[in-house]
Amino acid sequence: MTSSTITASAAGTWRLGAFTVNRLGFGAMRLPFGTLGGAERDRDVAVAVLRRAVELGVNHLDTAAFYFSPRRSSNELINRALAPYADDLVITTKVGPGRGPDGAWLPQATPEGLRGQVEENIRQLGVEHLDVVNLRIGEALDRGAGSLADRFGALAELREQGLIRELGISNVGPEHLAEALAIAPVVCVQNQYGLGTRREDDALIALCAEHGIAFVPFFAIASGDQASTADEVVAEVAAAHGATPAQVRLAWTLHKGPNVLAIPGTGDLNHLEQNVAAGALRLSVDELARLDTIG
Repeated sequence: MTSSTITASAAGTWRLGAFTVNRLGFGAMRLPFGTLGGAERDRDVAVAVLRRAVELGVNHLDTAAFYFSPRRSSNELINRALAPYADDLVITTKVGPGRGPDGAWLPQATPEGLRGQVEENIRQLGVEHLDVVNLRIGEALDRGAGSLADRFGALAELREQGLIRELGISNVGPEHLAEALAIAPVVCVQNQYGLGTRREDDALIALCAEHGIAFVPFFAIASGDQASTADEVVAEVAAAHGATPAQVRLAWTLHKGPNVLAIPGTGDLNHLEQNVAAGALRLSVDELARLDTIG
C-alpha cells in the first residue's frame, strides 16, 4: 500500500463522549524506548514521530504516566512535541497501576490515591484537565477481578470537579462495564485484543456498540495464541493487497465494528505511515471470514 498520502481520516471517526476522533490513533507506550525495557529511544526521533502522526491526521493519543524509561517519559515527549495542543487532539491516559522512581511496579492505587495519579498526568502533559481517563484494573495482562465501584466512583467525583472530561475502563469484562455504567458514563473500554487473542471479547465489542461505547484494543498487532496459523493466513491476505501483515491485523481490527478504534504504537516514521495507511485497507467478506476462523 502507498502510505505517505493516506491520513488517519481514512479509517472513519467515532465519538468518545464529547470528542470526535479518527478511529486510527496512536499509542505512546513505545516512545521512551525501542523495545519494552530496552535501550532508550532518541528524544528527537520520538518527537518527530509524534509530530508526523498529527500531520497524518491522528487526533487520538493514548498514554500513561507509568510509560517511562530512566530519562524519557511518554507524557513528557507528548508535551514537548505537541504543546500547545490542537483543539481537536484528544489525549487519553490511564490510572490504577503505578511505578516508583526506580521503575518497579507499585500496588494498584487506592480510590484516594487516584487523585494523585490524575494530577500527575495533568502536570506532565501541561494541561488544565484530562480529556479521557481509563481506570486500568488487574495486574499485568490478567483481567481484573472483583468490584471496581470504589475506584471508578472516585474518578467520577474527579470528573464532577472538572479534572477529567470523560471516563473509560481497561482490562475488564462485561460485568465491570455494567458496574461502571451504573456510576457514570463510560466512553471507552480498552482491552488486550487481536487476531487470535482474547476473542471472547467479540461479545464485549457488540455490547459496547449497543451503548455507543468505543472498544479500544491494545497489542492488536501481536500474533496471539494461534501465531503459526494466523501468520500464514495474514501473509496471504497481505500479499493480495500489497500490504504488510501488521496492516492486515490493524485493518481486521477496525473491521470488527464501527466502534472499534486502533492505537498502534511505534517509534519509527515508516512504520507510523504504514499503520496510518492501514485505516484505508478494505478487506473482502471472504478475507474477513478466513481471518475470523483463526480466533
